[in-house]
Amino acid sequence: MSPQKQPQSRNPSPLIDNFGRPITYLRLAVTDRCNLRCTYCMPPEGISLLPREQVATFEELERLVRIFVELGISKVRITGGEPFVRKDLLPFLEKIKKLPGLNSLHVTTNGVQTARFIPQLKKIGLNGLNLSLDTLRPERFYRIARREYFERVWETFRSALSYEIPLKINCVVQRGVNEDELAALASLARDYPVEVRFIEQMPFDGQKRPIHNPVQYSEIEASLKTAFPNLRKLPRTNGTARLFLIPGFKGHLGIIGGYSRCFCSACNRLRLTAAGILHTCLYNKNGVNLLQLLRAGASDGELRKTVFRMVTSRFANGQQAEAASPNAPQSSMASIGG
Repeated sequence: MSPQKQPQSRNPSPLIDNFGRPITYLRLAVTDRCNLRCTYCMPPEGISLLPREQVATFEELERLVRIFVELGISKVRITGGEPFVRKDLLPFLEKIKKLPGLNSLHVTTNGVQTARFIPQLKKIGLNGLNLSLDTLRPERFYRIARREYFERVWETFRSALSYEIPLKINCVVQRGVNEDELAALASLARDYPVEVRFIEQMPFDGQKRPIHNPVQYSEIEASLKTAFPNLRKLPRTNGTARLFLIPGFKGHLGIIGGYSRCFCSACNRLRLTAAGILHTCLYNKNGVNLLQLLRAGASDGELRKTVFRMVTSRFANGQQAEAASPNAPQSSMASIGG
């Protein structure tokens, strides 16, 4: 199935895809390694890790990020695996934060090793931290993450708030696992200035198995509405989360329909894996290896042309992207950028 061409819209970003969507956001994985084994992400034994020589160096990643920013990318999110398991991450963050044209730098983390870096992240000027937290119960945390690190994650939560780093909480909702905690987790936004985001479970656990009867967007919204009758929607933005306000709360709530793929029409993001493979959609397995091109001596201009070619041949939505590679092996979220 091939993407259909649509008229391009006018936008200040040079990167506009074949459906008129401006591309301004890059999710950059710096590693495929993680210190948790979350059930919705990977099997208990973990995943096959990239050999060290296949992982982009920070110098290579810095060059690639600079090229993306020159093309109009204004927001970069650092992901993994778990970014903070990679040595010397902070100097890399400091360098790319200074790139002219980059307006916003964020990090997504599981929080296990992050607390000690919070003062430095504040000094660098990090624009936001996304913290994975699927439960407020330590014993349930262990069943989900297969590691006893709840207190470390909660320390990161407290530290980020104390340093006033904008904080979002990412909660993957699993039927029969943590769907009974939606109200408790949402109440974090009542007591703290955070955005609690409930995420549909997506089929990327690296185990080649479908998700049976996932908790979908409409169910999450209905559950929150039952717990908080004065819940009301905020105007839609071009982000993945549909935001909600509850009067009296210090923060907001959000729902991300990644499984339902209900935000594709406004998707403004690209993904670059730790191996330097560029993906234009989470569900499309066919990317292009920018790192290989870079190491083969490609110029900045040649790399820019490759990015343009990928951006101008995107699929309309995640369903089309998935259908284009039906026999591709299932990936783990850790290997495709969290």
